[in-house]
Amino acid sequence: MGVPLDDAPATELVRLLERLLAEPHNLTAITTLSDAVDRHLADSLSALVLPEVASAPDFLDLGSGGGFPGLALAVARPGLAVTLVEASRKKAAWLERASARFPNVRVVAERSEHLAQSERERWSVVGLRAVAPPASAIELAAPLVRPSGLAVLWRGRHDAAEVAAGDTAAAALGFEPARATDVEPFPAANRHLLTYRKSSRTDAAYPRRPGRATSRPLA
Repeated sequence: MGVPLDDAPATELVRLLERLLAEPHNLTAITTLSDAVDRHLADSLSALVLPEVASAPDFLDLGSGGGFPGLALAVARPGLAVTLVEASRKKAAWLERASARFPNVRVVAERSEHLAQSERERWSVVGLRAVAPPASAIELAAPLVRPSGLAVLWRGRHDAAEVAAGDTAAAALGFEPARATDVEPFPAANRHLLTYRKSSRTDAAYPRRPGRATSRPLA
């Protein structure tokens, strides 16, 4: 993908995957290191093809799960201040252990709707990988992205109806329509990144109460 990666962080990332695969708590459905390199590591680092992400000072990984994309980006770019947000206590505990050696990582064990009440519009980039369809995902991200910042969604096949719904929700939340960037983190990968630029502040009515963005999306 043209993303530079030195030997030291590459070694750290492979060790991280080995630890993830050895965890007894089923943090990932992937069972082999080669698949994990493709589907976790390379997929996460694909965001660095976006200049706005490659040069960002900070990044929030919303719904971090096993730590991807946020933890991978933190290891690959030590100057990037990364916040991992994960509501599951089990997964948050793994993130605490996995990130203990990396001073540029912070773990927040709570829902994004609660974090947005105390740290509103703070981050230059908020990323969501395999969290929710665009209309729901952009609502979860919106109160956390600073004006002129970016929300980045990792997506699979292109779905025009989903993108249209996401654009409708984005407009209500202060964002420009999505821009799609195709990426190929591994051979035959059907992946693209949807990026939404924030053009104005998000209305104080958002976030809605926990769960509403997914159960009753804006579009």
